[in-house]
Amino acid sequence: MEALLAAQVTVSAGQRTGFQLTFGVSKSSLLLNALLPAGYFGPSMRVILTVTVTGIPQVLIDGVITRQELNPSNEPGQSTLVVTGEDLTRMMDLVELNGVPFPAMPRETRVAMLLAKYAVFGIVPLIMPSLIPDVENPEDIIRGQQGTDFEYIKQLADEVGYVFYLDPGPVPGTSVAYWGPEIKVGIPQSALTTNMDAASNVESINFSYEGFSKTQFVLNVQVPATPPVTIPIPLPDIGPLNPPLGAKPLPFFRVQTLETADDTAIEAACKGLAKASQSADVVSASGQLDVLRYGKVLNARALVGVRGAGLTYDGLYFVKSVTHNIKHGEYKQSFSLTRNALVSFTPVVLP
Repeated sequence: MEALLAAQVTVSAGQRTGFQLTFGVSKSSLLLNALLPAGYFGPSMRVILTVTVTGIPQVLIDGVITRQELNPSNEPGQSTLVVTGEDLTRMMDLVELNGVPFPAMPRETRVAMLLAKYAVFGIVPLIMPSLIPDVENPEDIIRGQQGTDFEYIKQLADEVGYVFYLDPGPVPGTSVAYWGPEIKVGIPQSALTTNMDAASNVESINFSYEGFSKTQFVLNVQVPATPPVTIPIPLPDIGPLNPPLGAKPLPFFRVQTLETADDTAIEAACKGLAKASQSADVVSASGQLDVLRYGKVLNARALVGVRGAGLTYDGLYFVKSVTHNIKHGEYKQSFSLTRNALVSFTPVVLP
């Protein structure tokens, strides 16, 4: 721990969680002469990083090392050992098992069976049922696995517009494997405050609005007839789990027809709703905060309030990504926020 110079953990919606640890080494250090040759920093070695802020412990990363770099220097005290890794989904992405059959099983059952193999890593599944059940007759077709366990679980999630990720904790050595819709509802975290003198708790924050990126997606549904008749159906960009996060909805400037010829009607509808939800998040913010001033750790994949930026950009946002940067005596976070509307619909954002 005395040799640890810096730790960085990046958590982002839709991607694996990654980490990087930087150690200071010397010719006589224990890390260089004993731990490194013994394989303590080799691939697949497990790393659990926990931080405690205001007496509350939180697991930032539970993963494995994938890469190591030794950087010797002629300058005294400048040699470093850098280890890079990813969360435990890396262990699900090692062996291809093409063709393993799953007869008459809905997607959530297949996901549960695949995740059961990784209970030894402390992985606990949290699986949301598909919005529309879709069980195929085994006399007609038997679905088989394609690729590694991780690739297949991601494929099953994409087919119904769901997401899959590992959330470390709440106890060190355990992780929650979430398979379900991207949830953009719930109790918001403590507000990010800017331009309010002593009450400000962010070092910087910037906002942007990409107006022309919002797209109206359309599904062409074929009606059985002679000749066949196709009806275009526009997809909504909001729903129960993706509500508007502002009072002023934003207009569409683009229209795109989805290619869903190889999908069933259920798969096409779920995929389209997920793409429409992602396209709607045209308002974004990015910045940096000091955790000690903020008072707690800002978590990704959850809501947070913003205040002090003015009527247009105040309000609730979805935290898309967070990067933890930890050094001796310093803990800062870089963050990225998104939402699908302008102007706060709440008169007050609680601190």
